[in-house]
Amino acid sequence: MGFFVTLLDSDNTYRKMSGLQIIANLTRVDADRKFDDIFDKYYHLLGYRGTVVAAYIAANSGKIASARPDLQPRITDKLLSIDKIYAGKQIDLVKGYIIEAFAVYFEEAENRNKIIEFARNQLNSGSPRTRKQAEHFLSKLDKEQP
Repeated sequence: MGFFVTLLDSDNTYRKMSGLQIIANLTRVDADRKFDDIFDKYYHLLGYRGTVVAAYIAANSGKIASARPDLQPRITDKLLSIDKIYAGKQIDLVKGYIIEAFAVYFEEAENRNKIIEFARNQLNSGSPRTRKQAEHFLSKLDKEQP
């Protein structure tokens, strides 16, 4: 995993994105829990100036949370704090990827009410994609409830 962590420091966005993706995929087989050592470094990049990097982190968070249920509360807190962390122009777009991540592990999540509130707040998002994600996520929840 060490080599892929070095990609997170790259000035090249594509290398950074590759590192983010590969590290997220490796959490499934990370028996030594090396991800724990880089959790803060990984999620610090949510504040990166480029939308695509923040979107990659958000999108990959569902995989990480599924592979590491013990990290779900920390991941959820980071994602719910996006307004404080990310200063880019397309924050509404990033929020759509966050909703996608929440959908992956929602059934096991501890902070379901906060996640639902986050999704509801995106129903009026400036991003059509994010509005659609919020609608889909919430309608799926409505269908699952008796």
